[in-house]
Formats: sequence, structure tokens, C-alpha cells
Amino acid sequence: MTINNIPAKDRESFTEHLQKSKRILALCGAGLSASSGLPTFRGAGGLWRNYDATSLATPEAFEEQPDLVWQFYSHRRHMALNVNPNPAHYALAELARKRPEFVTLTQNVDGLSPRANHPAEQLHLLHGSLFDVRCTSFYCNYVEKDNFTDPIVPALAMPKSSTEPRPSTTDNTGAEACKSPSDDTSGNNAAGQKDVDISDAKIPMADIPTEDLPQCPKCKKGLLRPGVVWFGEALPVNTMNAVDEFVQDEESPIDLMLVIGTSAKVFPAAAYAKSARSRGARVAVINMDKQDGKKALAKGDWFFHGDAAVILPDILFPVIGDVSSHNAGSNPA
Repeated sequence: MTINNIPAKDRESFTEHLQKSKRILALCGAGLSASSGLPTFRGAGGLWRNYDATSLATPEAFEEQPDLVWQFYSHRRHMALNVNPNPAHYALAELARKRPEFVTLTQNVDGLSPRANHPAEQLHLLHGSLFDVRCTSFYCNYVEKDNFTDPIVPALAMPKSSTEPRPSTTDNTGAEACKSPSDDTSGNNAAGQKDVDISDAKIPMADIPTEDLPQCPKCKKGLLRPGVVWFGEALPVNTMNAVDEFVQDEESPIDLMLVIGTSAKVFPAAAYAKSARSRGARVAVINMDKQDGKKALAKGDWFFHGDAAVILPDILFPVIGDVSSHNAGSNPA
């Protein structure tokens, strides 16, 4: 689909540069997954049960209240597993297949890029993944990747609302409708229930004993924790080194940098954009926030205002073709 509000001059110049670009870097933020329906818990209103969500994303919070932190992350895992990658994820995954020297660095932990079949060797997770877990014991090195079990342990199952009445397809006497939900052994009871939104502080949420939280299967002593980078923790060295080497390669400088759904004026986007420009690369910013996006622009940059799920498949079309057939959804096994 072609977007009519992109100035023809910008579209033409970007397309021309894209088609001759081989080495491309994409830096992605929360805006990439916005159309998939995931809340970011950032900025104004970024609360979870009246907690500033960032206050739960710390080693200190986990040490003090591991059950609360696990409930927060279990809720996020559950939400991420109940949405699908959007066209922007598929567009980047297809670009990776078309351009072997295309690298994506994502700040997102939602697992949607891998689920869009983005080639793993061309995808770097700056902040880890909700679906990785590791042991907290100092003496244990247990790590598990791609744990899509939901809930990860029974104690973290999402509470359900009361059963929603549903018309019977076989009984017109009213007897079936009068049955107690506890009498229903057909499976209709579970099917008629909805998850309760535990991010709402008005919803009661019980404390969970430590022994019922995810436990390390290797050392049998440590608690497992989400495999994400918390505030106060270092970014993964291997990831940073790999991207730094890609950007700073003197023999093969990058041709194009895409800044998608994140601010290009803060670290790491600002640093990478500056480094890329200094080596002759062009920068394209795709952002819903017009002011945030344009403040970071330099001469020669492109700014595409709008939803990444709409913009990316359009502007990358000359290289990737139509990716709409990929959008059927891809829930992990």
C-alpha cells in the first residue's frame, strides 16, 4: 500500500538510496510494536498497579519483592504471547533476507521480531527478552532461551473473570443456562472466561510464596529471573561490541540507518546516528511523534511521520515487495 502523505521528493530520494544500500542498520524502539497492541508502561501514565513500571525493573525490586516483579513480568509475557507481529516486524525480517548485511538492534523485549522470523544472526536484542530466564544464584550459570510457557509456573497464572453466559446450541429449555459454572465439565466454563487485567490496582492480587516462583532446575537453590536488562545493569557487552564493529567498520561503512519508533536524540540512537553520518551514511527516522522525530534530524536525513506498521512496508517495498501475506499471525509453539 502506498502512503499518499509522503512527499514525492522524499519517497523518490529514499527509494533511490535504499536500492543501492547494502550495509543497513535499524535501531528499533517501542513504536515498532505499537500496532500489535502492547502497552509500553513508559512515559505519562506508565503505571502498573499504581507502581511506576520502571521501579519494578530493577535488581533491588526483585530482591525485595520477587513475587510482585514476577507478576509484572508474567503479565507482560502473557500479553506479548496474545498479540501478533505487525507488518513492520515482517518488513524488517524480509529486508534482512534481501540484504545479508542488514543488522537490526532492537530495544524491545516482547519477542515479536523473532516471531516474525527475523533471521536471528541479523537481530540483536539490546535489552534481552521476556522469554529468556536465568538463575539469580551467584554460583549458577543457568540460562534458558525462548521459554514460551504461559504461565511459566502455575502460581503466576492470570486470574479469570466469572464465566460469561453463552447461548446453548442444543438446549432451549433454560436448564443449561441455570446450571452452576462449577457444574460445567464440558470445557465451556474455561472457554467463557476472560483474563483479569491485573495491571489495575483495583483487582485483588495475592502474594505468592517464594517457593512457588520459578526455581532454577540446575542448582535447585536459586530463583529464576526474567532475562531482561534492568535499570542499573550493564547492556550486553557482546551485543554492543557486535553493533559497534558493524557501525565503525572503516573498510565497509554503512549506507543507511533506520531509526524506528524511538527517539534519535538519546543513547544509543544518537551515538549510532552520529557515527553513521560521519562515515557517509544517510539516516531515516520513522516515528509517530513528529516533534520528537524532527528534533534529532540532521541535514540530509529523512523523517517519515506515522505508524511504523504502515510506513515501513511502504517505503521498503521497492526492495522487499509485498509482505501482507506474512501477517497471518505466528504464535510460538
